[in-house]
Amino acid sequence: MAERLQKYIARMGFCSRRRAEELIAEGRVTVDGIPAEIGISVEPGHSEIKIDGKMIAVEEELIYIMLNKPRGYVTTTQDERGRKTVMELVQDVGTRVYPVGRLDMFSEGLLLLTNDGALTKYLTHPSHDVEKQYLTRVVGDIRRAEAVLHAPMSLDGRPLKPFRFRVLKETESGGLLHFTISEGRNRQIRRMCEAAGLRVVRLRRIAEGKLQLGELPVGKWRFLTNEEISGLR
Repeated sequence: MAERLQKYIARMGFCSRRRAEELIAEGRVTVDGIPAEIGISVEPGHSEIKIDGKMIAVEEELIYIMLNKPRGYVTTTQDERGRKTVMELVQDVGTRVYPVGRLDMFSEGLLLLTNDGALTKYLTHPSHDVEKQYLTRVVGDIRRAEAVLHAPMSLDGRPLKPFRFRVLKETESGGLLHFTISEGRNRQIRRMCEAAGLRVVRLRRIAEGKLQLGELPVGKWRFLTNEEISGLR
């Protein structure tokens, strides 16, 4: 995940952020051999950063973790509105990691975080069709909604990629649905359900690619195994 150059220099302990901006303005900082400009972003662990010709950026150990995100947290590194962020839940990882994709504030479940920029780009690029699975508790007429959900759907004037869903449980007021999607439009499942006359009351991601949430407690995280990392790639 990209980070402002002056912020990264300060985080590496070389100098303050203000001093870093001065060094950049003086032309003493290069990124991948090119003189840097104030405001540019770099990829931690992937960009070669030098000050006065000396390397300051040591390649970081690549870290991969899975968080069971609770409701009420936003999926961002910082929030201008002062809301709780998922970064508060992973402060004890030991190194800085970044969310891969998003879960909206009121959704929960599997969230991958890493400092591997290349893998992040791969998993979030729409052309790679990485499947994600969700359990969705809804209120409304499921029988009537099925006809809408089985037909081709569009959001914001663009057709959705094919998705799968099945009814796991049906009650008088609604039920539990299982969705598998391969793209991540903004609030996609919530809006699909709304279009079908259903109101989502709980949305939980349980899988991404071959990665399964399993029994990880809500609000907790764990490192991925080597086999899980290979599966993501």
